[in-house]
Parts: sequence; C-alpha cells; structure tokens
Amino acid sequence: MKKITLLFFVTVLIILLVVSFSFVGCKSNAPTTGETTTTAAAAEETTTTAAAAEETTTTAAPGNLTKMTFISPRGTLEVMDDYNLWVAIEMGYFKDFGIDVDMEPGPNDALATTKFVDQKKADVGYPSPGVLTASVDTGMDVIQVFEMMASQVFDFAVKQDSPIKTVQDLKGKTISIGMSGWTVIVDPILVEAGIDPKSVKYVTVGESWGQAVAQGQADAALCWRGLRAQWDAQGLNLRYLIGETFSKHPANGYCVRKSDLSDSAKKDLYVKFFKAAAMGIEFARINPRAAAQITYNKFAAVREQMTPKLALDSMNQLHWAYTESERKLGGYGMSPVDSWKNYLDTIYQLGQTKNHLTVDQVITNDLIKDINSFDKAKVKSDAENFKLDDTWKNVEVTGNW
Repeated sequence: MKKITLLFFVTVLIILLVVSFSFVGCKSNAPTTGETTTTAAAAEETTTTAAAAEETTTTAAPGNLTKMTFISPRGTLEVMDDYNLWVAIEMGYFKDFGIDVDMEPGPNDALATTKFVDQKKADVGYPSPGVLTASVDTGMDVIQVFEMMASQVFDFAVKQDSPIKTVQDLKGKTISIGMSGWTVIVDPILVEAGIDPKSVKYVTVGESWGQAVAQGQADAALCWRGLRAQWDAQGLNLRYLIGETFSKHPANGYCVRKSDLSDSAKKDLYVKFFKAAAMGIEFARINPRAAAQITYNKFAAVREQMTPKLALDSMNQLHWAYTESERKLGGYGMSPVDSWKNYLDTIYQLGQTKNHLTVDQVITNDLIKDINSFDKAKVKSDAENFKLDDTWKNVEVTGNW
C-alpha cells in the first residue's frame, strides 16, 4: 500500500466542526474539524500524489490481518487527539479483531478526510459536521457511524480584558481564523446564537490566528477543545467562550463508506474497528496517565512542545467530549439525532448545502449497540496493570475522566 503523502502541516484543538478541529505547543494543525472549503466546487478530485494511488483499503495484511487505513483531517498525527487509536494499537485491540491499522495524516484539502474514504483510498475518516455534510451534499459515498464529540467542540477566544462576555457580543466584531474555509464552522454557530454572519468580519491570518487576538489584531479567534490548554501553555493569556455552553450543535465523528454497510462482512469489520477505538477511550477513562504516556511517548514533536502535564490537560479536554455519548446517550459513538437535525436545518438555511439533508443521509446509530459490546473487564485490567514510566508516575491528574 502506498502511503498517503503528507502535504499539510501548520504550526502552533481542537480542534475543531469542524474543527480538534489540536495543536502542539506553538506548532498548529488544522482542526479536528479542519475545513478549508466545503462548497460543491471543493468536492472536485484532490490534486495530490495520494489521489493517484491505487485503491488501498481493506486489503490483506501480513499475519492474516486486514489492513485498514485511518485518515486524519489534520496535516500531522503528532497530536494528542487520536490517543484512543494509539492506545488500541499499542494494547493490541485492533489486532485482537484481526485488523492492522495504517494511520495517515491528511493533505491540504478540506474534504480529504471524506474524499479519500469515498475514493477507497482510506477506510475511516474523521470529518467535522461541515465537511461531512458538504461531502454528502455533493454525492460522496460517506456516512458517520461513530460520534466522537456529541456536543459543540468549537469555542471562541478573546483577550482577558475584552468587553465580549457572551457569544451574542460577537455581533459586529472581527473573528480571526486560520483559513478562509473555516467560516463554514463559525457561520452556523453565529446563526444559532441569533447573529447574522454578515455582521462579523473574518480575518484570515494563517497559523497565527490565536496570536492575532492576543496582539489586538482581531476581537476573537476560533478555538476548540484540546487547543485551549496549548494556547494557555504558549502564554497567550486568553479567555474562552465555551461552545458547549451556548451551542446545541454536534461535532466531529468517524465516517465510512455508506455502501459498505450493506455488505455484512464489511459491516462486521467496521464494528470491530470501532470496538477497538471505543476500548481506547475506555482505557483512558480508567488510566489517563497510561493513555497519555502511550501517545506522548510516540511523538518527539509533542515532547518538544509540551510538558507531560500540559499534554494530559489537552487530552482531558478532548476525552471529556469523547465520553459524552457514553455518559449521556448510552454508548460510545452514539450520535445525538435531535442536534443533528437542528444543525442540518441551520446549514440549509445558510445555503451551505444545496439539499436539505435528512439525518439518516448523514449519520447512523445502527452499529452502536454492537460496538459497545466490547470486553470492559479486559480493558479495565489492561488499564489498571499498565506500567507507567518514571516521567508519568507522578503527573497530576485533574479534570473529569
């Protein structure tokens, strides 16, 4: 299998809708919802080396394992966001289900994380709602089957002494973003808050959009879970309007090819993949230090830019979102149907989709029961018996797990 060429790496989330949309110290990456454009025009063939690659998915791997490819919406894998997948790889959960996972960063294309799934160059993508709905709207064969963050992941950052106290105060203000396409993240949030998006001015400043607020070049900046801790670590000294407190919209999730779900063997393979992914989240819930150690120790760039404590804090912001479906909806990966309907109504009114998409065109909860039937006793034993190294033994665990 030819590797998907890494074409995009931004510096400094989460994020981000999308949007972990996360960032590593002063090195940034597109949000876990990272989207540059989500118009029909953006759905044209991605002009990357990887686009010329042969079909690379669900092929036989050494040792009778089935190779599956995960494509990140970010230009790098060197972040804390995907800790659950790294845990599942490290602990052998994927291999226990007969899967060999190939983790790939995405190129500089907003729709790459869905486009490569649609084109059978990847099996699992991680789009924001904006990317997912734009892809479905233009006819891509994708559907979300596992919600990673059931509530709004995006926030706004302002200076500590800013007069902006609520999201409604953003009316008439300037908002800094990393790419022009990120307006599709912000516009639905503003509409939901009763603000005409035309009343704000977007300032596109690339990878330093957070610094733009700190330096007084913009009134607010798009932010997301996971990124807040890293911006704090950089000393930006910002205050945050937390998205989940004023928005009911959903956030990012894992998508697959919709047509594959009619094939029982492929459907079963996806269930196994997401069982392992859910086991990684459950592992972190029981032993946060262990999950952080596994991810942190994997990447030199993360270790160079963040202390273990900051890495754990960043992971905590993400983890609390990753567990929301289990805590509130009854299972890891469960999508909030009412929130999605509200979101689909909003983006249609905005003109972000040509078609008024229905919930069942975009998401499905059909796999969730089977996904959550994993061996919780095994995960608990693995997490409790994991050997921490000297660096992580005494790292303080704070926040909700």
